[in-house]
Amino acid sequence: MAAEADPRSFLARMKAGGILDEIQRLPLLLSYIQGMVDGSVQRGRFILTGSHQPLLHEAISQSLAGRTAMLSLWPFSLRELRSYVSAYDPFDLICRGFFPRLHEEGLESRRFFNNYLQTYVERDVRSLIRLRDLSLFQKFLILLAGRVGQVVNLASLGNDVGASAATVRNWISVLKASYVVFELSPFFANVQKRLIKAPKIYFTDVGLAAFLLGIHTSGQAERDPLRGNLYENLVIIDILKGALNRGIRPEVYFFRDSRGNEVDLLIREQGVLIPIEIKSAVTFSTAFIKQLERFQALGVKGVMPGAVLCNIERRFTIRGIDVLNPFHLDDIWRTLTEPPEKKSK
Repeated sequence: MAAEADPRSFLARMKAGGILDEIQRLPLLLSYIQGMVDGSVQRGRFILTGSHQPLLHEAISQSLAGRTAMLSLWPFSLRELRSYVSAYDPFDLICRGFFPRLHEEGLESRRFFNNYLQTYVERDVRSLIRLRDLSLFQKFLILLAGRVGQVVNLASLGNDVGASAATVRNWISVLKASYVVFELSPFFANVQKRLIKAPKIYFTDVGLAAFLLGIHTSGQAERDPLRGNLYENLVIIDILKGALNRGIRPEVYFFRDSRGNEVDLLIREQGVLIPIEIKSAVTFSTAFIKQLERFQALGVKGVMPGAVLCNIERRFTIRGIDVLNPFHLDDIWRTLTEPPEKKSK
């Protein structure tokens, strides 16, 4: 391989820069790239990508600290998916997922996720945690998918898997670092509590969660007891993609108090707190806004009226709260975080 045998000559042919994929497989290139970057005022010459995120971050942080801008690229957003489909069926998307190849090449999702699970999750993640019993980890993934959108109890999950809470915590940490799952922290006025209390778990691609649960058709997804959780997973992750694709690290939380009051998603943006309720129903009910109004009554500073996201046909506002269909929006993140003065125009 030319890049490994003679890295200087290899990079010398890229005077104008280039794209280097799976860079973590040959980290020695980074020290040579560092010299080229330091010797020029030109910015953005090299785009470095890799699928093995922990190794990629380690390699870049050691060789190119202070010389890079990091951008997390998750699977397609709903906005990006418009290049492939004209209308969305949320329950079909729950099963199909958002990985680019699925839509670019028209792959069968069940086969794709089976291969993805075997090659990426089980191979790369397994190497990071030095796992001997693969069946135990497979069982853990299925049980974790069954808890999507729920507060994760490590002790309970560990008992069900047959592993210690410390082991489960380690596995989840590796899945987070590998961008397989995402944790949503609880909201507290006290920042320390926000870091201590148990988070909710979501999959960065809802299609993988559905596959692990044996849900392969839109009809199954519509009838499944976890229908609402999977729909919530799809919508929350798409909101995050809207921020991440802009290079924004979003401040997002959920809220739950000891009385059972709960808000699915809180977005802190531009000095305000935006509460969001997410429902998979097609028919609107005034019950959908009760939790938002209760949260507003708590007296937390800077709280906006918020929004309900559900499968309604037409957008409307009730008691100051926007009710809209996320699949009818061009950009969910932008719509939700628009300043009030722009929304009123």
